[in-house]
Amino acid sequence: MRQWSWILKRIIRQIWFRAAIISLLSVALAIVAGLVTPYLPYTFDADIGQRSVGTILQIMASSMLAVTTFSLTAMVSAYSSATQLATPRATQLMVSDPTSQNALSTFLGAFVFSMVGIVGLNTSAYGHDGRIILFAATVVIILLVVGTLLRWIGHITAFGRMADVIDRVEEAATEAMLDFAAHPYLGGRAPVAIPADAVALSASQTGYITHIDVAALGTIADRHDLTVYVDVLPGTMMHPARTLLQVKGEANDAVRTALVKTFTIERHRSFDQDPRLGLIALSEIASRALAPATNDPGTGIEVLNALLRVFLTLRPGAANVEDTVKTHPVHIGKPTMDDMMTDAFGPILREGVQEVEVSLRLTATLAALHANLPDSHATIESWAHRHAKRVATTMADPDDLTAFDTAYRKLWRA
Repeated sequence: MRQWSWILKRIIRQIWFRAAIISLLSVALAIVAGLVTPYLPYTFDADIGQRSVGTILQIMASSMLAVTTFSLTAMVSAYSSATQLATPRATQLMVSDPTSQNALSTFLGAFVFSMVGIVGLNTSAYGHDGRIILFAATVVIILLVVGTLLRWIGHITAFGRMADVIDRVEEAATEAMLDFAAHPYLGGRAPVAIPADAVALSASQTGYITHIDVAALGTIADRHDLTVYVDVLPGTMMHPARTLLQVKGEANDAVRTALVKTFTIERHRSFDQDPRLGLIALSEIASRALAPATNDPGTGIEVLNALLRVFLTLRPGAANVEDTVKTHPVHIGKPTMDDMMTDAFGPILREGVQEVEVSLRLTATLAALHANLPDSHATIESWAHRHAKRVATTMADPDDLTAFDTAYRKLWRA
């Protein structure tokens, strides 16, 4: 994805974007109701209650202000609950939730429409026909608000709960993993040995790599006859002394600056190009649930099920994998299976090994991955044996040990 397209996508996800768009449309609707009257080819003679439109707008303005405040409070409470019960990494997913954004934007838009309509009525901007048009627009807004409110009531009952957070993180992790399966090198070539005369470039910022515009890198490289070797991946922590990329060929300062600008560095990681962040967020949910202070093995098992579904997007045929040989001379690495397994199962292995239910599900999950991911057999087997070894040295109850050993022998030693 090009950098400008990625930035635009992030802007659209922001909560203020929809609120601003709907508010502007509400203002336009209220203004058009007054401006269009002189151009109508006919006049309205009927009395359909347009004289009461001012009262209706006043009622809607006061009620929408209260509903907007309540909705915003409920959303902030859900963000706080998800941060405390699950993981802070889920907050950015909840903030971009389209249902809550649409509800808040609709309520705010109805309030703005009411205020503009009241101002127009008090300044005599609407004539007889204008009042009828304003009344019809008000009825449409009321129907829209009622429908949105009914949907919002059903949505808020689950918004921010543990199951909802797990589902959101799983969806984000699955989307990132599907992109990774289809574009393992982000549209570039596989890594190769870097020549000794390649020039190393770094960035002055300190933060996480959140996006790499490989297409722009390739365009610059083709234009100036360069070969680019990218040393980092999305999710890498950068600092001025760390190499960002290396370049072979003649590149002046302007070209080097353009190459560095294709990397986006921010304070916090993003799910978009970073498949490991979704795995980390899921494992953090399980780790917190399995901590002795919480002791919630059921949530740990739900996370293991989610991790299994995420990893199965890497099975052969699950995604349209691109050809690794690209025309653009940009070489870039990819996360290894061992890195992703560490992100996903390391905290669960540490926190949940004494819970026999979690240990049984973990070894079954690893066996399922082993059966579906033939290219990663060695890595998955090493994690399964590491898990069994840790259970043998940590689990105290002999009956639990026997139950685990029976399942382990059935799944692995056969």
